[in-house]
Amino acid sequence: MAKWTPKHEAPEPLEGPVVATITGGTILWFVLFLVQLPFYGWFDDHGHLWWLWTCLAGAGLGLIGIWYVRGRDAAIKRAAAAASPSAGTGTEGTSGATA
Repeated sequence: MAKWTPKHEAPEPLEGPVVATITGGTILWFVLFLVQLPFYGWFDDHGHLWWLWTCLAGAGLGLIGIWYVRGRDAAIKRAAAAASPSAGTGTEGTSGATA
């Protein structure tokens, strides 16, 4: 049996509003935690207390995710600015005017 190899290049990954997506998900996890909090006793009686803690863990991990994707987004923007041809060429003060 021969190994399968792709016959074309893989497409570029899609970039979207990653920071907004992670922030929205984090807010959603925290809201779900707050909505379930008044029913703590019911969850405890029925053995579903892990639902509550799952939502809190999702919110906590989301905060880490927000920190990570904001740093990633800033690094991508810095790399794009450094790679642009007009950045840092030293031609800002050469407008042709002589003193």
